[in-house]
Order: sequence, then structure tokens, then C-alpha cells
Amino acid sequence: MEVPLVHFENMDEDGLSPSTPLTLTTKANSSSRSLISNLKLLMNGESTSDSVFSKMGNDCYENEDLFEKHFVEEKDEKVVINVSGLMFETQLSTLNRFPDTLLGDPMKRISYFDPMRNEYFFDRNRPAFDGILYYYQSGGRIRRPANVPLDVFANEIVFYELGHEAMEQFREDEGFIKEAEVLLPTNELQRQFWLLFEYPESSSAARSVALVSVFVIVISIFIFCLETLPEFREDDDFLQGLNQIMNGTPESSATQPAATDLIAYFTDPFFIVETICIIWFCFEVCVRFVVCPSKSEFFNNIMNIIDIVSIIPYFVTLGTDLATTPDDDMNSSQNMSLAILRIIRLVRVFRIFKLSRHSKGLQILGQTLKASMQELGLLIFFLFIGVILFSSAIYFAEVDEPQTQFVSIPDGFWWAVVTMTTVGYGDMCPITMGGKMVGTLCAIAGVLTIALPVPVIVSNFNYFYHRETEQEEKQIMDAAAEAAQKLSANKQESTPSLSKSNGTWQNNKNGM
Repeated sequence: MEVPLVHFENMDEDGLSPSTPLTLTTKANSSSRSLISNLKLLMNGESTSDSVFSKMGNDCYENEDLFEKHFVEEKDEKVVINVSGLMFETQLSTLNRFPDTLLGDPMKRISYFDPMRNEYFFDRNRPAFDGILYYYQSGGRIRRPANVPLDVFANEIVFYELGHEAMEQFREDEGFIKEAEVLLPTNELQRQFWLLFEYPESSSAARSVALVSVFVIVISIFIFCLETLPEFREDDDFLQGLNQIMNGTPESSATQPAATDLIAYFTDPFFIVETICIIWFCFEVCVRFVVCPSKSEFFNNIMNIIDIVSIIPYFVTLGTDLATTPDDDMNSSQNMSLAILRIIRLVRVFRIFKLSRHSKGLQILGQTLKASMQELGLLIFFLFIGVILFSSAIYFAEVDEPQTQFVSIPDGFWWAVVTMTTVGYGDMCPITMGGKMVGTLCAIAGVLTIALPVPVIVSNFNYFYHRETEQEEKQIMDAAAEAAQKLSANKQESTPSLSKSNGTWQNNKNGM
């Protein structure tokens, strides 16, 4: 407890000289008020032997307004801050707005105080301190000076202990979007498997699993393309043999070749390789589903849906081949099987999107398209209007020409789309002068229509591309944010009090 210092000078025999004023020096408002209250009690007491204390109480009571005035003046006291030779001045009350920061906490900034110059000295970046001081003056708004790099200003925020909220505000202002918190399984074993199959950057083993997955995807796509070559295409022969086995034939000699074809299909190298790829895909999806932290979020993820869709064609094709009944008509069953087989095989092309899980470029493209849906919709709307207008115009311009190819407005849709997109296949072209003028206007309008929304889409792509490629700055910002969060979490619960005496600062703990 701090006690005010009372100077008894030129005291007479009664104990106190009336001509000498009472001098009090203190820095603690609460302590002085407590002493004044005790002296009032002594002054109002019935004892007559405490005349000295009674006079002291009267003087202290009269000078109570003096204490309050002194503390008000101290709050408006100017503070000089020297940052590598560049002088800054501000009020003490401005710094006290944020008592948890380095400049706002007297206990923290005392180590940087120079008593000879009566200033605080910091050997830090000078231009960056403009933004630091503005944080105190504006009441918590952080702004980076234009000539200060991102990493330098982030380090200054950490040094001056502005806190985690200031760092997050700075990250948002600089375009570093706060990433969603990663949800991990609570079980340790499940967490390890989830990181192994979901986050390739988590460990070297996860990167190895990602490489195996990419290799299997590439092999599957290669087989999908290779089996369409005429040398390997045997869909018709196989299905005929399969239908002969299932439906039965009067010729006993047809049974053996059909059975041979069925065995050859299941022993075909393409089928074996495809089966191996499907086994890996099923294993990967099943493991990730079992260890995922949230089953609902698992099915809401578009990448997981792509994984499931890329597996389904194999089982549908296999089930269609094995579920053909003998009662079905051979021709209708064959046609139906061919149609289903071709449609299902077409769905297999979606496996190429599985690469987006391991490709940053495809992820950037997907994010760009997602962010540009409004512009893409506007582009399609403009194109739709142009197709309707110019297909109608070309029809009425060519309607009197016997050899025209534009016999109706719907027939002109294809020509209008090809012309507006500046492709120009040449399969349809106007003959009359009016039709050629319409074609010229259609080409010019198509260039303008496509050129209007494209810059916005390109801007979105550049934004996502630079945000993804600037990993070094992002890592620096993340490290700075983590450091700021640790500093905020490790705040001391109790700090020693400070008192100033004879121009020097002294640390006095409570009770001393």
C-alpha cells in the first residue's frame, strides 16, 4: 500500500507551523483517498489529544481537489516516442485505450523508457509506426502504410502486442480470407487416417498416398480412352454372345463360342485393370467415409460426390451384363444393353475431376467459375438474346431465296451461335445481300457480347491464382497471427504497480 509522503518542515512546539504549507506527493489516488477518509474520522473524534492529526486531516481534506486535478492533468500528459530517430508525440490517454498492448501497459513499456531524455525509444521500423499509432488514435482500426511490406507490418503488430483481433482485421483488409476451421475426428486413429487420405500436405506418407491415387486415376482415364480404339472395340460381338447365352439358341454350336466370349470378357486386360482401379477407389472412399468427422459434411462435399459417381458405372455395367434374363428378346435386349453401356461408360469420364483433389490449378478454376456464376449467367443471357434476334433476322432475310439453308428460325440457331462465338464452321452461310449484312452484324455483336463479362471472370481468376501462389506471404501472416494469438492467451493476470519518484521509475509490488 502506497502512503503519501508528508514533509514536516519548520514545525513549532505545537507540532505544525501554520505558516508552512503542507506538501504531499503521491501517485496513487486510491491510497490517498483512503488516508483522507481515516483522517476525517480522527478529526471528527472526541479525543482532544490528537491535534496534530486533526490539523493534518483538515489540510488533506482541503487539498482533495488538488489530487483530482493532478490526476486529470496526468491523463492528458504528453508522451514522446522515439522510433529509430523519428519522434512521435501523443497523449497518455490515447495509449491507455488499449491497456493490454505494449504501449498501453505501463509495466510493459517501462523497459523502453529513457529517463535521461524522458522518452520511449524503440529500435523498430519507422514508417510502420504510423499505422501502429493510428490504431490507438482511431480506437482499434488497423491500416498498413503503403510503403511498408506485409511481413514487416505483421511483425510490428506482433511486437507491439496489438492482439489477435487486430491481426485478423489486418489479414481481412489485405485479402487473406479467414479459412474455415478444419474439423478433425476426435479419435486419434481416425484422425491419422483422415489426415492420411484427405490432406496430402500433412505428412510424407499422405503425399505418397496422394501420388498412388493420382497414378490410379491416370491409368483409369488412359484405359477409358484406349479401349475406344477400333482394334479393341468388341461391344457388339460380346453382347451378341452374351445374349445368346442368356436367351438360349436352337443351335447347340453357338453355346460354346458365346461362353468363350463371356470368359474372354472377364479375363480381358482392360477389365482386369479397370477392376484394380475400382478396388482402389472403393477402398479410398470407404476409408474416408468411416473415419470422417461428420457424415453429413462428407456427402455435402462435391469432391466426395465425384468419387462416388466415378465408381458407380463399373458396378452398373457389371450388373447389367449379369442380370440379362433369357426371356428378353435378343434384339431389344442387345439395343438396350448397348445404350446403357455407352451412357454408363460416358459417366466414367467424370473420373478426371478426381484429379482436382490433388491439383491446385483445377481448384483455382473451380473457385473462379463458382465466383463468376453471375457473370457467366449474364453471358449466357446475352448470347440467348442475340441468337433469337439474329436467327429471326437471317430467316426473314433469306426467306425468298430458294437455295437458302435457313428454312426456319430454329435452323438458324446453330448458325447464330457459331457466328456470335466467332467460330465460323462454314456449314451454313447466307446467300443474299441482306443475309450477309445480318451475318456481319451478328459477328460484331457476338464479339461485344462475349467481351463484356470476360474481364470480370479474368479478374476473379487472377485473384484466386495470386491468393493460391503467394504461399510464402501467407505462411508469414499465419505465423504472425499465431504469435499474436499466443501473446493474447498468455496475458498475466496480475501486474506490479508503478510509481515515479525523482524522475526515475521504480517497480513496487503490492504489499511492499
